[in-house]
Amino acid sequence: MERTLRLGRLATFAYFVLNGFLMGMWIVHIPDIEHRAGISHAVLGWLLLLLGAGAFAGMQLVGPLTDRFGARTVVPLSAALCSAGVVLPGWAANAWTLGAALLVLGLGNGCLDVSMNAHAIQVERGYQRPVMSAFHAAFSIGGVLAALVGARMLSWGWSPVANLGTVALLGLAIAVVATPALLGPGGTDVPETPETPDGAAAAKGRRRTRTPRRIWGLATLALMVMLCEGVANDWSTLHLRNVLGAPAATAALAYGAFSTAMTIGRLLTDRVAARFGSVAVLRYGASAAALGLTAASLSSSIPLTLIGWTLFGAGLSGCVPQLFSAAGHADPDAAGANVSRVAGLGYVGMLAGPAIIGPLTQLMPLHLTFFLPVAFCAVAAATAGLLRPRNAAPARLEAGGGATDSGKGPARAAPR
Repeated sequence: MERTLRLGRLATFAYFVLNGFLMGMWIVHIPDIEHRAGISHAVLGWLLLLLGAGAFAGMQLVGPLTDRFGARTVVPLSAALCSAGVVLPGWAANAWTLGAALLVLGLGNGCLDVSMNAHAIQVERGYQRPVMSAFHAAFSIGGVLAALVGARMLSWGWSPVANLGTVALLGLAIAVVATPALLGPGGTDVPETPETPDGAAAAKGRRRTRTPRRIWGLATLALMVMLCEGVANDWSTLHLRNVLGAPAATAALAYGAFSTAMTIGRLLTDRVAARFGSVAVLRYGASAAALGLTAASLSSSIPLTLIGWTLFGAGLSGCVPQLFSAAGHADPDAAGANVSRVAGLGYVGMLAGPAIIGPLTQLMPLHLTFFLPVAFCAVAAATAGLLRPRNAAPARLEAGGGATDSGKGPARAAPR
């Protein structure tokens, strides 16, 4: 059983890296694809909404399918769809075909996102301790690999179709190779009971189709936190460049500092969550993020501003994985559907962040608009108790999948 669980964990890492790699390869090819399609930046901006719409639709579609057919079936199919979809933008010759390609790519990305997170919940349940954050770090590592590999492929002068076609074949191969290691419905020896007080309530919960209010609360927090991530992704470099007058090379360090802190933080968060609990990770992480972004917003010093963006990334790093984990553990029979709600609304926040900040800059300086995500971080910190299961007890896992409210580790030894 321990060997099965380890292989399942390795397979989950593979799919998270693959997802980050596929989306990263699309990003590094955007300039060439835009040129081939003959569209302007403004048109591309509108077409990217189709990528987001496809992802949101995929997330809502695949959640119930994962609950019905199992992650072992849905994850490889989602990976195959995402892999095949990544080559389509390379073939686009105009705005219409690029829009259709982005819709398919977004659909595959959304399906893979939710299904692999649902499988990660299954792995975490088997380990009886937090392992979710490391999977999200693997996604970031996949993006870094895409930047390095994509830059190399572009230096060879290959066309977007050739580059992305090669990536698609690689993705399909990984999906095939990793599939046998995925856990089946009985892949762990941990009883899969929802967080309800008794068996009657559990049976009632399985029959109920409405999403519990607690899940919508977690989804709202995911929207806020991922909106903050979106702001950093799109505005951190512009902040240093336009507000502080930093050189282009120096300004790029803002996003680099943020993303590096996010990746390292996620590699470390699981141990922190196992020791102190997921509620503490969200509460103090969001508080640190608010402090970091406040410092970055008010500082006129480039080094201090970079420190602020670093703290912002470190603080946010463990927040989203805890929310996904809490949603997945709330009811194992509806893990896919619950994760799809949290991931879907969170993705809306990721897209909305840049869109909200832009219009606000017409009313106030860019650095002052950052107090909106600061406020969202404060709300997340104040409501972190929502992560705690309603029937939490010393013998049960906290929503983060590891430590209980008493701060003690899991009762069962887990494979490492």
